[in-house]
Amino acid sequence: MDNLDKKSILVTGGATGLGFSMAKRFSEKGAFVTICGRRKEKIDEAISNLKVNTIGIVADVTNEEDRDRIINQTIEHGGKIDVLINNAGNMYRGNIDELEENKLIEIFNSNVISGMLLLGKAKQYLKETEGVNIFIGSVHNRRAFPGASPYAATKGALETLTRVLAAELGKDKIRVNCVVPGAIFTEINQRAGLFDDDQAKKRLDSMAKIHALGEIGTPEDISEAVEYLINARWTTGAILDVDGGLGLGLTED
Repeated sequence: MDNLDKKSILVTGGATGLGFSMAKRFSEKGAFVTICGRRKEKIDEAISNLKVNTIGIVADVTNEEDRDRIINQTIEHGGKIDVLINNAGNMYRGNIDELEENKLIEIFNSNVISGMLLLGKAKQYLKETEGVNIFIGSVHNRRAFPGASPYAATKGALETLTRVLAAELGKDKIRVNCVVPGAIFTEINQRAGLFDDDQAKKRLDSMAKIHALGEIGTPEDISEAVEYLINARWTTGAILDVDGGLGLGLTED
């Protein structure tokens, strides 16, 4: 792959899980990495475990002033923006007759709208570098999980945005792509209060048999795919499944 040295990369939701793995991989390859997240203790912990060419911002991507601050501090740190990774997101589950309007609005704001608005603010800088925006989708749009309609709907929206925005921004030499992870252990369900760590891990491990490759993935599997899309200069509008074959709908013999 091409060298990431001196690229300026912004990773939202970069303090834990997939975002932290990306930040670690890219900073170790010489990129100037900016991560952001809402929880100060997680940002501080992440920065203490990353290389010196990474900064952390305590910020909420759903807040307009915070979005301005994220963009400005990314420019201050890296001198430009080559890559925006719209990774921040939350989980909301429930049966259709139990959903609450305010919680639906919140998850669309955190998972879809904030990323659109952040990309809008980053556009002029990505145009200057002929850069790339990468959305993080979900296997929820390959396999139907009852009760997960709010989350699945937001991730489906990101796939649609990937293609529409790739067409819109192509004239500016800005690429827009999406990575669709499979079953990977992160904190998203625990933050939503759905499981504790042990329950979440056991649930994912039990899903290994429905992956064509017979195992769940790791955050590093996703970071590798994202790095490919960062450097794939002639790839835009792509939706890359990185799920060990979970989305194939494998059935038992």
